[in-house]
Amino acid sequence: MALLDDNLIVQVQNVSLGYRQPGNRGVTIIEDVNFSIRRGEKFVIIGPSGCGKTTLLKAIAGFLTPFSGQVLVKDKAVTGPSPDRFVILQDFDQLFAWRTVLDNVVYALRSTRPISKREATDKALYYLDLAHVADAAKKYPHMLSGGLKQRAALARALALEPDILLMDEPFGSLDAITRNQLQLELNTIWERTQTTLILVTHSIQEAIYLGHRVMVMSASPAQIREIVDTSEAEVFGSEAFATISAHLRSLLIHPNATVEEFAQLSTVD
Repeated sequence: MALLDDNLIVQVQNVSLGYRQPGNRGVTIIEDVNFSIRRGEKFVIIGPSGCGKTTLLKAIAGFLTPFSGQVLVKDKAVTGPSPDRFVILQDFDQLFAWRTVLDNVVYALRSTRPISKREATDKALYYLDLAHVADAAKKYPHMLSGGLKQRAALARALALEPDILLMDEPFGSLDAITRNQLQLELNTIWERTQTTLILVTHSIQEAIYLGHRVMVMSASPAQIREIVDTSEAEVFGSEAFATISAHLRSLLIHPNATVEEFAQLSTVD
């Protein structure tokens, strides 16, 4: 199916997702959702716990096949994982423990493309510097703090230059100061790379600060409650930030309501 807009990089069309249980009985977690993501966009997904945010991320990454509908990336149906999509998880143990930070990035590069060790090293050092972790290049993962491990994982992902970077609660286990620093740096890195970001988070503030648009999911079996434009509200404490924060909070305040029920609730003063 041809794209209607050349600027679209992801299209999720009538997708229902879930898991199979013994006896081949399917449990639906996400039901018949439709949305598109533009190339270079920072797209954030929020919703109540268990609504299927990570499940949706897995489907876009190619790790999970929809019960129905399809996911298109660059005008092609997703049938499995691909180097053009890279996932960063909340878990800090994504790096090979027996390799230094630099070797982790070099190994990833040389495993996915024909490139000399020198070229891979130069590229790895560039992205380690971009993620502010170059000083730890010769250290092993167990020698790093949680924040540095996450910077290293981000550098490795960026070095592969994927079209889409999928991030599942990447800063969720960090302390508030480190989390804020990495949020700031992720925006700075995006300004330089323009990589399409798809981010799952439980934090409304993080969603607004990092996202151009925020998609709010209902409780499972989840549907899309609303997709909110947050591109003009990236400054903490601004009136626009406060207004959108209040709106997103109101969308999440009745997590067990259906889309139709919420429409009725939202009309009540």
